[in-house]
Amino acid sequence: MTTTTLAVLVPVLPFLGAAAGLLLGRSAPGFVRPLAVLPTLAALVLAVLVAARQGGGRAVDAVTELTPTGSVPVELALHIDGFAALVAVLVGCVATCVQIYSTGYLRDDPRYPSYAALVTLFTSAMFLVVYSGDLMVLLVGWEIMGICSYFLVGHYWETPEARAASLKAFLVTKLGDVPFLIGLLALATEAGSFRITKILGAVASGSLDHPTLIALLLLAGVAGKSAQFPLHTWLPDAMAGPTPVSALIHAATMVAAGVYFVARLLPLFQASRAAMVVLAVMAAVTMLGSALAALAQDDIKRVLAYSTIGQLGYMTGALATGDRGAAVFHLLTHGAFKALLFLAAGVIIHAAGTNSLAAMSRMRGLRDRVPDAYWTTTVALLALAAIPPFSGFFSKESVLVVAEHVATGHTENAPGAAGWTVLLAGLVTALLTAAYATRLWLLAFRGRGAEAPDHGRQPVVMNAVLWVLAIPSLALGGLAFRLLPDWFDGHDLTPTLTTSVLGTGVALVGGIVTYAAWRHTTAIAARPPLGAVAAHPEGDAALVEAEAIASHEPAYGDIAYAPDPSDPGRLLLGPLHRHAAVGFHLDAVYTTLFVRPVMAGASLVRFLDREVVDTYVRGAGTLPRVLGTAVRRAQTGNVQTYVSALLAGTVVLAVAAVLVATGA
Repeated sequence: MTTTTLAVLVPVLPFLGAAAGLLLGRSAPGFVRPLAVLPTLAALVLAVLVAARQGGGRAVDAVTELTPTGSVPVELALHIDGFAALVAVLVGCVATCVQIYSTGYLRDDPRYPSYAALVTLFTSAMFLVVYSGDLMVLLVGWEIMGICSYFLVGHYWETPEARAASLKAFLVTKLGDVPFLIGLLALATEAGSFRITKILGAVASGSLDHPTLIALLLLAGVAGKSAQFPLHTWLPDAMAGPTPVSALIHAATMVAAGVYFVARLLPLFQASRAAMVVLAVMAAVTMLGSALAALAQDDIKRVLAYSTIGQLGYMTGALATGDRGAAVFHLLTHGAFKALLFLAAGVIIHAAGTNSLAAMSRMRGLRDRVPDAYWTTTVALLALAAIPPFSGFFSKESVLVVAEHVATGHTENAPGAAGWTVLLAGLVTALLTAAYATRLWLLAFRGRGAEAPDHGRQPVVMNAVLWVLAIPSLALGGLAFRLLPDWFDGHDLTPTLTTSVLGTGVALVGGIVTYAAWRHTTAIAARPPLGAVAAHPEGDAALVEAEAIASHEPAYGDIAYAPDPSDPGRLLLGPLHRHAAVGFHLDAVYTTLFVRPVMAGASLVRFLDREVVDTYVRGAGTLPRVLGTAVRRAQTGNVQTYVSALLAGTVVLAVAAVLVATGA
């Protein structure tokens, strides 16, 4: 079987599995789990075979015209280079793990059949985006992921949070997709094709007349899909969906699609220095803002959501320095450890007996109750914090290296201002990332909150998936930078001393300072007021818990939690904490700038339609109705009345005729 045939089957098999799952889910429930796991697993095996045959060498290209359009043709095209081959393996691996994990996580969910089919369709759409060599076909996968995310985020539609989150995710991403589509059409018009290879050829020859405008239009769609500032606000709210869906969206699909798209067309963006600077500023603001917000969140999944936004900022930062190798390298390692973090959070949530959310301030004694999640989360957080030798260190280091090279003028792939922006923001974000990773670990596994009830051991399949993902989270970075340089355009991924020391140093500082703040707040929280211990015979811990519970506030629907008095985030952020906790009020800003004006405009249109337009419509109907009433009343059916009216009319006409004749 040829490489092209194998590549075609990679998205087709999950698509067929999704169709079969939707058709047979209700009538043949015994086939639901096999239809969820086997097509995705088969696609993973085929993606590995495609990657092995491609081998990081010359790209595999195949094309057939889909339909004659009379202008720019739309073609079914494959373009599989080293980046596409590796990203497809990542998608297949994470999707398979999510499907296997979901068989335990949602084993009692009555809507599991539709959930599994949508996850499979979601995976098929991402495969299509990864392998497609035609931008219009890529757009099909891009939009299928959007509608799948709407249904999957709103899986628990009984809760208002899930309904609002699904609608918000759909609308915000569509807001970016409108200029994205305009940019695609403009790009195809100027290049004469939707084919990626032909577009890159047009860029190389300087045939594009408006590269800056096109690049900025495309960046709007990328910002929406990959949750970059200012269109990132949908992603934290999307945590209302099932945790396995969060793992899939954050690690290998949807949010990775925007980064991958820019990597595919990076020469187009490099053709505009303004676009590269905009990309760098967008990445820097995203990194810093999301890291600060993560440090203030109480729900464990919202911490991870803001973390994803920040790590995607690293990837877009690498692209802003003109290096797609570092961006895709971090995309791969991040996919492994972020999937592990979300699925481990799912084990914690499952242990707490809630649907999709878990407040860290409620956690206590989880280290002994979920030992598998404890150890694998520790591995993933060390990778997230970029501590060597975990995988995140090598990929994040590659981003800092390329930014440092651009900033100091060693390479001219991008403006020096973009390099400095990404480098400084990346170092500060590394410090903050280590801080919120340490805080998450301390609150989740050594917290002093009100202990949640024990819901027993978790399904074996869920814990097994955690250990599978722990392997690449630990070793992928170290292996990739040695074995896969040819897959990344020959880019040298070896860490350098300067950025390694800086990156690791600030990460250690962030972790140590957070731990010290936690010890300080713990000591203060454990110190009772004078005479308070007598009122609480069980001692200091009971006092702290009683005071916390007395001041609790409900949050996230089914979780009522007491603020953990040992939370170091409040101490570290100070007065900034309350602003960071709500995402620096961006939702309120958007409500003021966009939502309220649109609603006011809609109210005005409704008023004009009801009071003005409808008035004319009603008036146009009133006149004939009045005339009809008058005529109807004249039709009495009395012959004498008709004869009298006829004679009266005759007399009037005769008198009028005489008067006219006399006047003449």
